[in-house]
Amino acid sequence: MQILRTIVSRGWSPLLIIVLAVAGYVYDWNVWAVTPALTVILVIGLVMAIVSARERQLELGSIKLRQLAGYYNRRFMGDSSLSIFAIINSLFNTENPQLWDWARACDMSRRVFNSWGNSFIDRVESDIRARRYTVYLHTYLNELWLLNNHYYEFVEQFYEIADKVEVPAATIDQYNRFVMEYNSFVQNFREIITELKKTARTEIETPSVKLARELLVVNPPRITQEREEKPKTTRGGGYYP
Repeated sequence: MQILRTIVSRGWSPLLIIVLAVAGYVYDWNVWAVTPALTVILVIGLVMAIVSARERQLELGSIKLRQLAGYYNRRFMGDSSLSIFAIINSLFNTENPQLWDWARACDMSRRVFNSWGNSFIDRVESDIRARRYTVYLHTYLNELWLLNNHYYEFVEQFYEIADKVEVPAATIDQYNRFVMEYNSFVQNFREIITELKKTARTEIETPSVKLARELLVVNPPRITQEREEKPKTTRGGGYYP
């Protein structure tokens, strides 16, 4: 049944042309009278095939964007341990009051980002179910790009602070695990932008989605003794300095 529907929806034009050609041959119709009708049918079929192919591309692009947005919201927002805000909150374990003030300010931003992310996912899910690909795909692609760019500002701020101020090694390890997964997301996002650049007509360039920088774990310097004992030698059973 599904195959029949596919043939009827996509292959009606060549089927109709074949039927008319056979009928014209059987009933000996005038070729010049049938040719314009066959040409019109062929043109309409080609136009509908092009429109259908574009709709299919938009549908696939919308599905990929929905999956990527869901992954982004699930892994880097909310209570996820890989959220940059969860990493920033770990700075409360340090003994630096200035870092505490910055972490408190970021905690207020976390609530805004979580609300934004949840609202974004709900709207994407609703409009994709309504199959409004052409209307909303461009808008939601730009919104995910904007959401991520603001999010990336906190990633950069944390990197600059952790690169100058001593933070716990566990926090650095947590951040580096975040970087690995976040950069994987960035690569996928860049690929989707490239695919949708023609169909969604977006002005976003792939380099504008930036990779996070990894922090180097610096081992504490070894404490050496200022004065080392000189090796003692023995001579004739006695000790000599």
